[in-house]
Amino acid sequence: MSHTLALRELVKGPPGPARTIVDVKLPTDHPNPLVRRLLSFWAPTPASLRGWALAAVVANAGITLTGAVVRVSGSGLGCPTWPKCTPDSFVPVAHDDISWVNMAIEFGNRLFTFLVLAVGAACLIAAMRLRPRRASLVRLAWLQPAGIVAQALWGGVVVRTALNPFTVGMHYLLSIGLIAACWMLYARAGEGDGPAVRVAHRDVRRLGWVLLAAVFALLVAGVVVTGTGPHSGDVLASRFDLDIEAVARLHADIVYVVVGLTFALLFALHVSDAPRNARRAALALFAVELAQGVIGYTQYFLAVPAFLVGLHVLGSTLVWIAALNAVTSLRTRGQLEADSPRSPTEAAAAV
Repeated sequence: MSHTLALRELVKGPPGPARTIVDVKLPTDHPNPLVRRLLSFWAPTPASLRGWALAAVVANAGITLTGAVVRVSGSGLGCPTWPKCTPDSFVPVAHDDISWVNMAIEFGNRLFTFLVLAVGAACLIAAMRLRPRRASLVRLAWLQPAGIVAQALWGGVVVRTALNPFTVGMHYLLSIGLIAACWMLYARAGEGDGPAVRVAHRDVRRLGWVLLAAVFALLVAGVVVTGTGPHSGDVLASRFDLDIEAVARLHADIVYVVVGLTFALLFALHVSDAPRNARRAALALFAVELAQGVIGYTQYFLAVPAFLVGLHVLGSTLVWIAALNAVTSLRTRGQLEADSPRSPTEAAAAV
């Protein structure tokens, strides 16, 4: 037995030096920069996790735009069943009663959901593999795949209720909630886990929260206007039994409140000499609101053309993102630990 062990040691040779990070090939070592970015979720850094979170914000904003295209093009029932596109097929097939264009637009929107889910899954994997693992980021990342699955299931409710305006509106508001979760992941990934510390006066931060609530109320009012007006998504879709002029005026009144609160926030940040980042975020929100107002009034006076309606939906999403940015810029949680390992692969190599 001792001769056998000695022979094995002779074959193995003397022990080599300890492994270091130089000896480990990371998934992000690929020479192609695009491939490196796509694989960064497997060997994440705080910066790459922020990148995936921002990609999730963009993807969820994108699906609100594709959903608007479905509605304004009259393609809401282009795939008349769910989860199948037609009663006999998961993919579009020729149908006597449905235009192939409408079917392709609706099916394309469904396919886009898988892209949003893939980005959400990448965020979750990156948050779970980040070292040291941060429970707050993992919890926020879990909201994405869970919310996207819920959103897809709710899409089935939308189809099965023949585009009832309530279910269609909730479909949009679910996306708004997902965008908020993605944005918080983006913001938290770039800062530490300390308690939130305001960077402006307490009342200024409260004003920011009031502004965010007003923006959400504005989005809800916009959903009601959309559910009352034209562009229902299909001739079979029902509408809210409301006076379109009255709900449009209510929507406009809330716009004035939001713009006024934004100007007040911008003024308060300026006179209190708040950090430049906070002032820039409030200014960006104000600019997006003005652009959205121009689109809104133009579509109103032009009898709501389909293209401008889709652009207005995208604008509403951008207003929401800008409002989230303005609120999160009013506090900080400290800096990240500078000496923490960059990724789980690097942490293992250093052992």
